[in-house]
Amino acid sequence: MRICVAGEGAMGNNHLKALANIPGVQVTALAGGVKETTEEVGKKYNVPFVTLDLNEAIKRPDVDAVILTTPTQMHAAQAEACMKAGKHVLIEIPMADSIQDAEKLVKLQQETGVVAMAGHVRRFNPSHQWVNKRIKAGELKLQQMQAHTYFFRRKNINALGQPRSWVDHLLWHHACHTVDLFIYQTGEAPVEAYAVQGPQHPELKIAMDMGIVMRAKSGAVCTLSLSFNNDGPIGSPYRYICDNGTYLALYDDLTDGHNKPVDLSKVDVSMNGFEIEDREFIAAIKEGRQPNSSVSNALTTMQCLDKLATQLKASTGYN
Repeated sequence: MRICVAGEGAMGNNHLKALANIPGVQVTALAGGVKETTEEVGKKYNVPFVTLDLNEAIKRPDVDAVILTTPTQMHAAQAEACMKAGKHVLIEIPMADSIQDAEKLVKLQQETGVVAMAGHVRRFNPSHQWVNKRIKAGELKLQQMQAHTYFFRRKNINALGQPRSWVDHLLWHHACHTVDLFIYQTGEAPVEAYAVQGPQHPELKIAMDMGIVMRAKSGAVCTLSLSFNNDGPIGSPYRYICDNGTYLALYDDLTDGHNKPVDLSKVDVSMNGFEIEDREFIAAIKEGRQPNSSVSNALTTMQCLDKLATQLKASTGYN
């Protein structure tokens, strides 16, 4: 399987590290945005072809699939270009920043027949997988999922502390993780979803604080707090409050409500959520099937985000 990774930033590096652990996979191209950084990352991972033009990469016969880790605003157009070129594509979340573009991608996937997957890595983290397996087995019933996503981003920098050429968004990017995970763990779209947001940053023109509450038909609720103003430890921990125990998930690690570690060693073939996600993408291509978190499957998440975005715009007057 010959893969092009698009994006040389933090997420691109996560996927490059993960792909290096998967047998039968070769990264044959890297398409970046900054010449010096792209060349540096390409050299680090021994990528034979490096370019600043994604279209140049996807035209190559030695590229079977593309993993997009580019700025959110580019996702829809780049995913469309990949599919039209006959390339399978994994799109880091969100697959698009509008419901119209998301629906267009789903339609294009159905027309082309390629594998198109949204990168909802939370579905693949061993911690969340462990909870999901027990919910499906009837061993746990979710009462509440509580999460907070905190960063300190009063300046436009990325997860590596480097200047960013694009502006992140609390709803379309960061809340996307939790909205999708709540839908995935409950197995149903929320019957109620509400959101509030604080004032816009004067330069970044985005809300820096946000709160979201959702309820599933089963009665399970989700409470999510998001902030770019948090001057302290960053990250996205999740608390699962169930009828038979409480569990705290932080990326690929899990403890119970009393901070006792849960053994996740037998959950999957790896303890790295990005590697498990990439393995699913590659397996779906080889087996000619739809992957977990296909763009079609993830459309419910995008529909929920669109409803929240419409609600926020009506209440505050800005996106």
